[in-house]
Amino acid sequence: MAKTVAAIVGRPNVGKSTLFNKIAGSRISIVEDVPGVTRDRIYYETEWNGKPIVLIDTGGIEPKTDDMILEKMKTQAEIAIETADVIVFMCDVHAGVTADDRDIAVMLIKSGKPVILCVNKIDSVGALPLEYYEFYELGFDGDPIALSSIHGTGTGDLLDRILELSPADDAPEEEDDSIKVAVIGKPNAGKSSLVNRILGEDRMIVSDMAGTTRDAIDSFVENEYGKFTFIDTAGIRRQSRILDKIEKYSVLRAHSAVERADVCLILIDASEGITEQDEKIAGIAHEAGKACVIVVNKWDLVEKDNSSVKTFTDKIRTALAYMPYAPILFISAKTGQRLPKLFEHIVYVNEQASLRISTGMLNDVLSDAVTRVQPPTDKGRRLKIYYMTESGVRPPTFVIFCNDAELFHFSYQRYLENKLREVFGFAGTPIRFVIRQKGDE
Repeated sequence: MAKTVAAIVGRPNVGKSTLFNKIAGSRISIVEDVPGVTRDRIYYETEWNGKPIVLIDTGGIEPKTDDMILEKMKTQAEIAIETADVIVFMCDVHAGVTADDRDIAVMLIKSGKPVILCVNKIDSVGALPLEYYEFYELGFDGDPIALSSIHGTGTGDLLDRILELSPADDAPEEEDDSIKVAVIGKPNAGKSSLVNRILGEDRMIVSDMAGTTRDAIDSFVENEYGKFTFIDTAGIRRQSRILDKIEKYSVLRAHSAVERADVCLILIDASEGITEQDEKIAGIAHEAGKACVIVVNKWDLVEKDNSSVKTFTDKIRTALAYMPYAPILFISAKTGQRLPKLFEHIVYVNEQASLRISTGMLNDVLSDAVTRVQPPTDKGRRLKIYYMTESGVRPPTFVIFCNDAELFHFSYQRYLENKLREVFGFAGTPIRFVIRQKGDE
């Protein structure tokens, strides 16, 4: 069944994100009493009366503005309108019909898309306020829907109307078999620029101002390498520098994006070099057990000689000593340098993270490893390893049964991990061990 796409648009601070979150049942979009908090397009898929609906939350539209960020927000909303089947136009009953409302109405009528006018912030029960009736002048078909996005009243009527106006399409929906890719890194490392370059459109707002992207956003792309869903995230800052609530929400959402991902692209700004914050960000992906590619961006800005790549690589390997498995790729999001190679890396590490090895093959490798290097002893008691089996993937996880788990030192686990990588690869992915001793359930 095809999904109906509905874009929620309107002036800043009319309650678009509050409505979006109310329908979603969670705080997906950032909501604060500050105009311009939602800057990019945020997507959420829900179901109503057994039919799927994809909602798009957008930044507020200010038709006449000289502000760069507000202008870019307007562009994002226009792209959402273009891609939507139905437009939900929200207004504020307390503000009445404003000049900006009229300008937005003209823009929506020109789009030719079905429009549902919603008058928000009608929070009291009983007769509708007189101000509600002013909105008929905007010239849309049908009665405006009276909404309270805070309390959720009117949302059922809205979802009913969305389905009524959606184009009929009974084509079967394709399963999402795309590789989920989270793009993570410090603010201004080039995350949004990279995703925009890949997509060929200004999907995310890009400026030289750190922290421009505040929300995690999904974008689908299909090419000769396969199907990919890119999750662009707000830049992750040091905790001590997160001074306002909005930024804190963004950091939490970046963590959530990593959890949803199959592959994490860890973006490092080549012009700054690898920093302590880069180490912490990479650690988030590593601890989550995600397949990773370390991507050195802005390589076009670096003055290079014959040893530049090796020197930079050595610095990364030293700083990120806990993830020697991750391949390193030098790119330029601005020029598109090595982007095809980036897709090859994504596909490869995703495959490696999904490798399943038979128990027989694993124990052949284990037997050889134990013969070459004897397990450790402690106070005359030697570690005995009985067998090993793979219990899961993403990341590859191995259960090892032994006589005494306390004897299984970290150094010997590292030795076995290196042997597994030597034989089977597992490039780009961490490996997990679960140690069980005889008698454990």
